Amino acid sequence: MIFDYFRIAFGNLTRRKLRSWLTVLGIFIGIMAVVGLVSLSQGMENALLSEFKKLGTNRIVISPGGAGMGPVSGSFSAAKFTEEDYGAVKDIRGVDISVSIYSKSAYITFGKETKQNMVWGFPFDSELLEFYKTQSMFDIDEGRLLRPGDRYKAMVGWGAANELFDKKMKVGSKIYINGIEFEVVGIHKKMGGVTGAASDNMIRIPKEAARDVFNEADEVGAIFLRVDEGYEVDDVAERAERKLRKFRDVNEGEEDFSVQTSAQVIAAFEQVLGVVQAVLVGLAAISLLVGGIGIMNTMYTSVVERTREIGIMKSVGARNSAIMMIFLIESGLLGAVGGTIGVASGLGIGKLAEFVALQYDITSLQAYTGFPLILGAMLFAFVVGAIAGTFPAIQASKLHPVDALRK
Repeated sequence: MIFDYFRIAFGNLTRRKLRSWLTVLGIFIGIMAVVGLVSLSQGMENALLSEFKKLGTNRIVISPGGAGMGPVSGSFSAAKFTEEDYGAVKDIRGVDISVSIYSKSAYITFGKETKQNMVWGFPFDSELLEFYKTQSMFDIDEGRLLRPGDRYKAMVGWGAANELFDKKMKVGSKIYINGIEFEVVGIHKKMGGVTGAASDNMIRIPKEAARDVFNEADEVGAIFLRVDEGYEVDDVAERAERKLRKFRDVNEGEEDFSVQTSAQVIAAFEQVLGVVQAVLVGLAAISLLVGGIGIMNTMYTSVVERTREIGIMKSVGARNSAIMMIFLIESGLLGAVGGTIGVASGLGIGKLAEFVALQYDITSLQAYTGFPLILGAMLFAFVVGAIAGTFPAIQASKLHPVDALRK
């Protein structure tokens, strides 16, 4: 029986090809917009979260002034850290490796050009050097890593070496940081992406040399802690916060510093992307609403045009439920066809945007093509169509056979 309903509904739609396709167009545009936006936003979220997770989920970053994740220079914050603050937390229980760094904007001169760029002072003792070798952001493309004993040497990111100046830097190039000469001993591999972009533009020098460049005796921009295996990251972060709160003599809730774990940063990032995605889908859903209204209008028109046909079906024994089912299936098919075309077009737009982004080395813009998105969009389109046809279907099913035949 249900097969017969579908056959009748399909036949009715094919007899009114132009009107059916115009109605499908409204759903098609809405679903295309929703699928395209969700595909890109979800793909971007997956790519960025993957990049963050590559950095490790056992990391803690402590910044002065509540600056949040990522080191900043003391010039951007009223509160400052010193090496004494670093000493208070570097050996707390559960910490495997600790690093204090100093970063600040400086004038970089290469050849006849001078540009402003961030310079990062890292410690490079033998233990940390082995740790750096395991981190992708320290991968070397040309030359070598800084090592113990280096003073006025520098490592530059791929972007700083190839794009910051008109002339490309090479291993052995001389650069001047705030007037002090440094030799480039290493150029990092290109990382790309959102998290890698910062590393690509970094200029790293020994922390002792950074003290000379910026005339800072013991200031610390941020403290990085890696939690040892067997310890909970949140527990170690809480111990570090208590220790630093006591050392700096501040009350709970009045901290002039922030302690963040990688998991907290990822959660906050997911929340922001979730809000953005919801807004985008909400805007695209307006098109679906318009499409639904178009289907409702088409079905009401169909009821008026087929009043006599409905009367004939009822006179030969068709029940109200059968009449209603036929109209619901018709409207649902309109939604499903529009949804199918919309899904294919939306995924195509997503893949096209991904391809264009790759031409500009934007690796974080990726299209998500998961089965849940495809199935969900198609079912949603069918449901929108069916709901839009509900009231016209009810109206058709309630027509009296005698009255309908008089039309």
